Amino acid sequence: MLRTNPSSTVDPRRWAALAVLLIASFMDAVDVTVVHIALPDIQAETGASTSQIQWITGGYALAFALGLITGGRLGDLYGCRRIFLAGVAAFTATSLLCGVAGSPDVLLAGRILQGAAAALMVPQVLSIIHVTFSERERGKVFGIYGSVMALGTLAGPLVGALLVQGDFFGLGWRPIFLVNLPLGVAGLIAAALLVGESKAERAARLDLVGMVLATIGLLALVLPLTQGRELGWPAWTLVSMATSLPVLAVFVLWERRVTRRGGSPLVVLSLFTRRAFAGGQGAQVLFGLASGVFFLAWTLYLQLGLGFSPLKAGLAGMPLSVAMMAGAGLSMQVLVPRFGRRVLQAGGILAAAGMVLFALLATRHGADIALWQTVLPLVPMGLGMGMIIAPLTDLILADVPHEHAGSASGLTSTTIQLGQAVGVALSSIVFFDHLGPGGPAGQAARIPDAFAGSLWYVAAAFTATALALTALPKRAGTKRSTATEPEQEPQLQASSVPA
Repeated sequence: MLRTNPSSTVDPRRWAALAVLLIASFMDAVDVTVVHIALPDIQAETGASTSQIQWITGGYALAFALGLITGGRLGDLYGCRRIFLAGVAAFTATSLLCGVAGSPDVLLAGRILQGAAAALMVPQVLSIIHVTFSERERGKVFGIYGSVMALGTLAGPLVGALLVQGDFFGLGWRPIFLVNLPLGVAGLIAAALLVGESKAERAARLDLVGMVLATIGLLALVLPLTQGRELGWPAWTLVSMATSLPVLAVFVLWERRVTRRGGSPLVVLSLFTRRAFAGGQGAQVLFGLASGVFFLAWTLYLQLGLGFSPLKAGLAGMPLSVAMMAGAGLSMQVLVPRFGRRVLQAGGILAAAGMVLFALLATRHGADIALWQTVLPLVPMGLGMGMIIAPLTDLILADVPHEHAGSASGLTSTTIQLGQAVGVALSSIVFFDHLGPGGPAGQAARIPDAFAGSLWYVAAAFTATALALTALPKRAGTKRSTATEPEQEPQLQASSVPA
């Protein structure tokens, strides 16, 4: 059984610690969206190609997705607080590397390393919340978490627009990364003082073979999707995608072998016997895919297709994030406790409807579309996204044992990030492929049509998300009997005292 220090349930510092954890999540959310708004300026200054632009956004998401399972498991084995502090420190250092990058290759390397650092940091947030707060408090906490993530989506474009357009100290787009330095240092100090440790009662080895197999399998899928169009789909891209499935199958077999032998697998496969956990992962992938396709194409559409300034493009995104915050709060506090799973499904349909409306408006008005017409469809989309993402996290983790909180959190974050990485990669097919050869900067006239066409894929992904949510229990409190967890698994011990 999990042994928890009784004082941890009444530790008055847990709410202050939550603020620190949410700041880290906020930094991650901002860092994704802040880059979107700066892409045209980055491309203009560095001469980055279309493929490099995709990798500056998709490379972060891919490294994040590939590292989340390992990052979550490291928290289980060596302490969530310890790995969280390491992640914050690495995220701050890699932000500096991105900020001083002198070429697209260096920036791309910095973004990949930054994604890997975030993969250490972010899973610990959900893990520490899961271990520190009682079941009664967790609904409120996850509602706050969803609102903060939506706020990060709002702040990213605005902060990015202000920093890029302000051209502070003649640095152009670079402050979008350098702004993380003071936040990271402050977060590191506060976390060391306020966040308690959750660690295994006895040491266990990291599943290095599983980590390598998972990384190879996922990379073999996403890399050719991103590079294939620009390279003309050479044979290696098709072989790579075909190879990814058997590699991932071998990964599953290996994890079963490790579990049977009493080891510590990278992925605790018994988690998938839980209905909410297994069903939620499919919905997370589809949700991530929809957002991955949308946000990259939308940013280029506003700035290159419609000629919006960075600030105007950032302001155009405000209704989306405000609606996401409203949807997250409304669903967690009012709707889900009363109507259960149907609220999340309604959110998927609402988001899809927003994308259909946007596609119709963009097709009809082309480059002459008015600002209010670009904003109008974002309201139902934001409400729908908020209605899904906050309660979905709570539903997925509600029935997970504390000793597997890190692994479950890492998997949960991985699926949505992997979906986003695949979505960014698929944008090469559903968006960039419609622009013809060359970079998007010289193809402004074709961008509105390409964007409108990509929205039908986004709408389809949100509709598929709504269908996938039928696998969830009808109510958040519905639990399914599961197989007994392996006795050999290390167990977390939550402590209210920082180590």
